[in-house]
Amino acid sequence: MFSSLSDELDCWASAGLQARLWFRDDDATQPTEALVRLAELADRFAVPMLLAVVPKPATRQLGQFIANNPLLDAAVHGYRHRSHAAAGQKSIELGGAHPVAAVCRELSWSLGRLQELCGPSAGDILVPPWNRIAPDVVQQLPELGFGALSTFGAANEAGNVEGLVQLNTHLDIIDWKASRGGRDPEWLVRELVKLLAQARDAENAPVGVLAHHLVHDATAWNFLEGLFDATTGHPGAIWCRASQLTQNGAILSA
Repeated sequence: MFSSLSDELDCWASAGLQARLWFRDDDATQPTEALVRLAELADRFAVPMLLAVVPKPATRQLGQFIANNPLLDAAVHGYRHRSHAAAGQKSIELGGAHPVAAVCRELSWSLGRLQELCGPSAGDILVPPWNRIAPDVVQQLPELGFGALSTFGAANEAGNVEGLVQLNTHLDIIDWKASRGGRDPEWLVRELVKLLAQARDAENAPVGVLAHHLVHDATAWNFLEGLFDATTGHPGAIWCRASQLTQNGAILSA
């Protein structure tokens, strides 16, 4: 199943290049069996992972868990992951009917809370719940202490906001509309190969894989294990820390 991915990475290696992959997992609040399993995969395959932590309900045990797993870093995942969308609108916490000033106060508290819980493992990356954020809030992020924004796909909300870069995910392994479990693995491999081929033509833009450990089924776990096995150690790929990529100071979206 992963042979086409290996072929694509062979193309990278033949050109003297390494595809820059990175991994984000959303909705962490406390250590769970699923989070322990995810951390074990990170350790087994030496894959750094960015955990999007919901600050308001996050526990001190989660902070200690992240501190004890050096391949895990933490990002602010909104405030409490509650939508302020108007009736009939798509879910959004960082905007909608919630005033910008209130959103900013909550985000400022959230960043401080994450730093308190996770120490050096807490970075300056904001991951908006549902990957949505109001433009007026984006403008305020550097003043609140955020240096990077991570959403999904080709979105570029950071735009020309001085002091703010964008690092997106591009491949969500969960099928939210149907099974709410892992997507078809063969489809995921095909999509990843397409993304990597595009990245080779886009100055080696990073390609982000998105997961949600709390809803993983056997299909999702098996795909991740196969993905990491096919990519780690391959000369045409490298798994990067999110903080390494955002430090480059450029918009990083495939």
